[in-house]
Amino acid sequence: MQRVFEWRKRCSNGTCPQISPTGFRTTARFGGLHLTRALLSRGYVTEELARMQRAGALTRVRRGAYTRAKATDEDTIEDRHRQLILATMPQLDSQAVVSHASAALLHGLPTWPEAISRVHVTRDRRGGARRRTLVEVHGAPLAPSDLMVIDGQPVTSLSRTVIDLGRTLPWEQAVAAGDRALRSGLTAAELVDTLDRMRGWPGIIAARRTIDFLDARSESAGESVSRVRIHEAGLPAPTPQLEVCDEHGRFVARVDFGWEEERTVGEFDGKIKYGVLLKPGQTARDAVLAEKRREDMLRDLGWQVVRWIWAELYRRGVIEDRVRRAFARAA
Repeated sequence: MQRVFEWRKRCSNGTCPQISPTGFRTTARFGGLHLTRALLSRGYVTEELARMQRAGALTRVRRGAYTRAKATDEDTIEDRHRQLILATMPQLDSQAVVSHASAALLHGLPTWPEAISRVHVTRDRRGGARRRTLVEVHGAPLAPSDLMVIDGQPVTSLSRTVIDLGRTLPWEQAVAAGDRALRSGLTAAELVDTLDRMRGWPGIIAARRTIDFLDARSESAGESVSRVRIHEAGLPAPTPQLEVCDEHGRFVARVDFGWEEERTVGEFDGKIKYGVLLKPGQTARDAVLAEKRREDMLRDLGWQVVRWIWAELYRRGVIEDRVRRAFARAA
């Protein structure tokens, strides 16, 4: 516990790591958060706050916290969880550090809805885990190198967060977060160092398995889960982001997964290719036609093309059957 006090003292002097990842929405996004105790200290009374809430002037985020912004259809699960973190942390004692899936969200890592149904925090102690309606408390040692600040919130470092996810989450979720962390600059050496310091902790064997499987070439959570499903099916390991060239060495396409010996490529269709990622001046119809031409070129070169979507990642056997039939056709 003394280590956390010392770390917080350094932070007050501006000497602890602080980052502000792109896309993190601060309280300004939600019209500002207001703690009940602060409103009461300014002269409001409980009945008045209740009337303001009924009138729509205040929106209750959780017990003890309001915002002046109204919820909209544009607010995602991630948006609401960020808001819940901001509303929760001031109401916890100074030893609480945002961790696990909540820290992953603040670091910009992919998360699953069930993983962020509560705000996850860690306290620097052994044991004492508790699960409440909105908060899950983890008890584990925290080294100074495990801590940093993101937009004013004390958060576990990127490497500590990835290891914690590997210890506690389903494998595909932990892999998706770890792949994104590597793409964002986390190094294997940092992960190994953090892993070694946590030797013998619950779930550390699962975390080591996750770390050994990570690949920075995965460009989306869906591609990461695809790699897990391919591995679980016992298929040969593909080359992520394989560049395919024609017989003259000219570039034809870069594919999500490539099995060169089997002359088969795999494509995960979950990246909204025909909408958000349109090139300037390109319509959705243009994008669909360009993708069809690209696939035709691959087939003309003798490659089999296999595609799958998010839902098929959770239908056991679908990808394996599709890929093995492509192998057979190529043979």
